[in-house]
Amino acid sequence: MRSEESPSVSDYVHVLPIRVYYEDTDAAGIVYYANYLRYAERARTEMLRLAGVDQTTLWCRTGVRFAVRSCAIDYLAPAVLDDTLEVHSRLLRVGGASIRAEQVVRRDHMALVRLKLRIACFRETGQPARMPAEVRAALTSLQQSELRA
Repeated sequence: MRSEESPSVSDYVHVLPIRVYYEDTDAAGIVYYANYLRYAERARTEMLRLAGVDQTTLWCRTGVRFAVRSCAIDYLAPAVLDDTLEVHSRLLRVGGASIRAEQVVRRDHMALVRLKLRIACFRETGQPARMPAEVRAALTSLQQSELRA
């Protein structure tokens, strides 16, 4: 582990419920594969909000944003119309300028989709940026948090 990175913060898991609507599915009533990325994005945004990190405020105040740098996704089983899903999100590592996260979309405790992500902090110019200290501290503190969405 590099010195700029904190210890693992993998104890905290944020859970976001999602209902599958008609608009989320293909002609066969199966969730279109790209929509899992949308579900994951929503879940990460809500997890950040619970940590006190509002991305619009972050951008306006510091000039930095987050973007997915890489994503590996495994589709294990399909979700279908009217399913109630949960997106489980956890931070694996909070570094100086990036975050590693894992997300699992579940139905009734069954994993349907697994995502491993690297999220980068960047400036308007597209250049990498250090994460503001208060944001990094808020994300790291999720390990001790008992918040549940």
